[in-house]
Amino acid sequence: MPKLKEKTINCPVEKTLNIIGKKWAVLIIRDLLSGKKRFGQLLISLAGISPRTLSARLNNLAENGVLKKRIFPEIPPHVEYSLTKRGEDLHSILDQMNKWGSSHK
Repeated sequence: MPKLKEKTINCPVEKTLNIIGKKWAVLIIRDLLSGKKRFGQLLISLAGISPRTLSARLNNLAENGVLKKRIFPEIPPHVEYSLTKRGEDLHSILDQMNKWGSSHK
């Protein structure tokens, strides 16, 4: 079966939503704004997310350059997640979302 051609996105808002618009993605970024976190810490912080979904969101955000995954060569494996510069640039967007949410209760 021939591979479908990827859609070219010219709208900056649509580009942004393709990266951070999936359920839980913004909340993961929010949690990482305060510093590095391990998988288990994020799982506890994001009550209701499944480990499978968290793993998928973390991988997607890493693939899009929003966060970095640091794997320590230990047993058991130790993995830390942190925001990249690109991810930290989303801080102002989350601040605005917080202000809007606070004023529209």
